[in-house]
Amino acid sequence: MAVNGVFNVTICIVGILILLIHVINIISKKGKRKDEMVLLTFFVFTIVHFATYLTFTLIKISFTSNAYIIAFYTLFYLMNNAEVLLLFRYAREYMKWERKKSRVLTALNISLFVLFVALDLTNIFTGIFFTAENGVYLRSKTMILSQGYQFVMLAVVFITSIIDKRLNLREKAAFISYCTLPFVAIILQNIFKGYAIGYASIIIAIEVLFFFVNVQKSIVLAKEEEKNKDAKIKLMLSQIQPHFMYNSLSSISTLIMLDPEKAQTALDDFTEYLRMNLSSLSATGCVSFETELKHIKTYIDLEKMRFGDRLKVEYDIKNIDFTLPPLTIQPIVENAIKHGILKKVEGGTLTLKTWETERAYVVEITDDGVGFDLSKVDFNGNEHVGLKNIQYRLAKMCDAGLFIKSTIGSGTTVTVTFRKEKK
Repeated sequence: MAVNGVFNVTICIVGILILLIHVINIISKKGKRKDEMVLLTFFVFTIVHFATYLTFTLIKISFTSNAYIIAFYTLFYLMNNAEVLLLFRYAREYMKWERKKSRVLTALNISLFVLFVALDLTNIFTGIFFTAENGVYLRSKTMILSQGYQFVMLAVVFITSIIDKRLNLREKAAFISYCTLPFVAIILQNIFKGYAIGYASIIIAIEVLFFFVNVQKSIVLAKEEEKNKDAKIKLMLSQIQPHFMYNSLSSISTLIMLDPEKAQTALDDFTEYLRMNLSSLSATGCVSFETELKHIKTYIDLEKMRFGDRLKVEYDIKNIDFTLPPLTIQPIVENAIKHGILKKVEGGTLTLKTWETERAYVVEITDDGVGFDLSKVDFNGNEHVGLKNIQYRLAKMCDAGLFIKSTIGSGTTVTVTFRKEKK
């Protein structure tokens, strides 16, 4: 076997081994992200790609017919396009493009992919990109056009990664390197003909992509998870306040003599309230809104036991088919009752609404209490059950936004918007 053949075989084997390690690493990981699943598909396909080229390199000495050469190189052209298609899918999932942008670029991607697949297949009969004579691969003058899809889509990923302000320098460098290395490889391959420099560039680009993007993101998310746990513990501790527990138990104790049946119901509510607070500590992800709503109603029932007609509640629940971090809406309801409604002698009304829009699920908590000046309130303090803490968890765990509007003397409205996943 010639030197270039040995080089090509070595590149393929090394690439396959490296990719197998990455595939095993992703498969064995618990709680895989969506972008990691796309990356897994990308790596598995690349293994098949490398294995196909390895097979061709080993047996092409024995199989030299024109039909065989054309068939194999057509397959390589198709695989090269599919490689870029999967890279585009990974970039789209990782960067989480906004819906309109994603639709436009995806339409462009699919249209070009289908067009160039058709051209590659047409080449079998027309030779517009390459032909074979006496078992030798011959490039046509228009061969460079066969890579048009790759050039366009790599440029798209290149540009979007540069202008995406959410990506850090490591992430930008990783995507840029994957987009630029193939161009460098094409230049070098024209100098060192017969050497699979393009495949070597894929290995280097994948390593940069894996370690600068995937591994780095896993590290960042692990740190954020620890921060989320700390935030959750602080929030849970702020919920189980001694005065609330004392007042609730004191009210239950009074009811035992006056209305034993009502006291039993209140005690069950109190037990359920504590259980749900404690269970939120072990929750590793989001819960259904239905679960959170149950917790809210349990808390409200305890407060209504104490304050009677001073506290009125209205529900307008039009949608419950979404998830959220535990203990995020209930503390907001608690704030509205304690710091809004109950600061008025006559009390007031709390209204809890949910509805769905094209892009989001919305939860709105409104009270007609005393209201407050937003600029003069410390939302990090226990007095308001750490709204900044809640806002952080909402943003990090489910890309949700929390907005507060309050007018002194009129009341407060808190709106939480849970953005739907981009399709």
